[in-house]
Amino acid sequence: MKKALQFGAGNIGRGFIGQLFSRSGLEVVFAEVDAAIVAGMNARGRYPLRVVSDTGDSESFVENVRAVSGLDAAAVAREMVDAQIVGTAVGVNILPRIAPTLAQALVLRWESGNLSNLNIILCENLVDADKAFRGMVEAALEGADRDRLKNLVGFVRASVGRMVPVMTEAMREGDPLRICVEAYDHLQVDAEGFSGSIPQIYNMESVTPFELYVERKLYIHNMGHAAVAYLGALRGLRCIWEAVGDPSIAADARAAMEESARAIAAEHGVELKPLLDHVEDLLGRFANRKLGDTIERVGRDLPRKLAPRDRLLGALALCARRGLPRGHIAKAIAAALLFEDPASTAVSDRIGAEGPRAVLEGLCGLDAADATSALTFLEM
Repeated sequence: MKKALQFGAGNIGRGFIGQLFSRSGLEVVFAEVDAAIVAGMNARGRYPLRVVSDTGDSESFVENVRAVSGLDAAAVAREMVDAQIVGTAVGVNILPRIAPTLAQALVLRWESGNLSNLNIILCENLVDADKAFRGMVEAALEGADRDRLKNLVGFVRASVGRMVPVMTEAMREGDPLRICVEAYDHLQVDAEGFSGSIPQIYNMESVTPFELYVERKLYIHNMGHAAVAYLGALRGLRCIWEAVGDPSIAADARAAMEESARAIAAEHGVELKPLLDHVEDLLGRFANRKLGDTIERVGRDLPRKLAPRDRLLGALALCARRGLPRGHIAKAIAAALLFEDPASTAVSDRIGAEGPRAVLEGLCGLDAADATSALTFLEM
């Protein structure tokens, strides 16, 4: 049986990518640091995946799986020798840690005589993840191995749209391998990132230009999710599904997402209707109470989520560049400034020291008109 090597058996690795690899007829070997998950997979050879929704749940098993410790570089390298495809879903901060392991694995693969093309699907929330991770791996290689990396290995960006909740003990029902997910299971990847032929993976859609899908995910999905969280926090709500159930919040979030959709359509010269349909689909998915997503989780880490190229400010800048309305996105940004971030007080501290306008114009980079629009909401 052909093999996929998946770095990370967390929410996305186990709840999405591992499932797609398995459904493609591949044996899935996870490189994972959680010893309990490694032991459980090796004992059972499968794990339960539950699709949850407000209309009912269904559970099946992801089959033909096993695992090695991600801390055992030699074991990971042995699995890489004959792997047909590799995936990562470890988190941006962990990529520098696995790069040397992956480099060592590639060297063993090539020294073993396997010079076939290999593609690495990067399911990481990082702009230009392909360039960044390639650079990390290249830095751990020398001489001819750097040339082989360039000629034989593809670093492929992916847009992960499936929502997977933070698993609670109640969701696990005593099984540490169980993972709950929403029904959506399509993975868009950059068609131009592959080395050699594009492998056939279940529900993997190779698309170009990939920037359209990066912006769709960040400026419609992530931005809309954040808008719901920050507007919901103002109402004292706890869960995303509660916020989407409030007609005024849903209307504001929809309007902000549609502002982004119009800017993306103009930027890439594509039809608007499929993007608007995507907005409605997302709002329905956000309302899935079985996901149990909290406003605190979605809203936390304001310094990152208010970064210039991230979901809120990036969407606003795209609208501004196209000369399109963006008042509802500005409203979501204003709501973010009022959010009590459990992860950082950096934004609230700066507001206290400099005032909201200085933060909107200095930290967020809004021009005077957009800052005034946001301040109007703050003063309501």
